[in-house]
Amino acid sequence: QVQLVESGGGSVQAGGSLRLSCVVSGYTGDYYSMAWFRQAPGKEREGVALISWAGNTLYPDFVKGRFTISQDTAKRTLYLQMNDLEPLDTATYYCAFQSGSLPRTLRETSFRSWGQGTQVTVSS
Repeated sequence: QVQLVESGGGSVQAGGSLRLSCVVSGYTGDYYSMAWFRQAPGKEREGVALISWAGNTLYPDFVKGRFTISQDTAKRTLYLQMNDLEPLDTATYYCAFQSGSLPRTLRETSFRSWGQGTQVTVSS
């Protein structure tokens, strides 16, 4: 079964940067989508970035230009580079995985495998 392990969260001041990592194991297929989601206390989980096996990416407007999703297929690792962080970015960040070649969107229900989460706190 697919396992995902996030790391790289922490506390930064507004305007700072963090890079999150997610190590993927247990998948033997060729096609997949991976994504980063976040959830702040009292709010719904929301997608922040998506990447397919082919390298296609998708971002919502509220992170476009600040966040970059990437992958290292040799290392089986997903990354999220976050720049110009704002207090509203404070949340628990989760990586997610879904097998298959069909297009995916940044919906929680599109993904069946999830990491444990890593906390990001941005102070003003």
